Amino acid sequence: MSSSLTKGTLVTIIGEAVLQERLIHLLSQLEVSGYTIVPAKGAGSHGRRMGDIAGYNTNIEIKTIVSSDLSDQLLDELKPYQETHALIVFRQTVEGLFD
Repeated sequence: MSSSLTKGTLVTIIGEAVLQERLIHLLSQLEVSGYTIVPAKGAGSHGRRMGDIAGYNTNIEIKTIVSSDLSDQLLDELKPYQETHALIVFRQTVEGLFD
């Protein structure tokens, strides 16, 4: 069965909710075919992000599956956001049922 699975690179972006529209715009510019956005809560080096008040002290998590080359480009484009916002990005090689 594994031979019928598609391989790709899952990019996960966790950042401040105020970045949402800018991140969607970036994904659109890079012609990413799809993504998923969910609210995220937790704690880390930038403090607690519990999302108690909509739009304040909240995080989002965006996931997209792209080619390895596009993941390189996406990570490069996201680096500058770390200078002014709480943002982490990571990628993983995945295989599954997607196109």
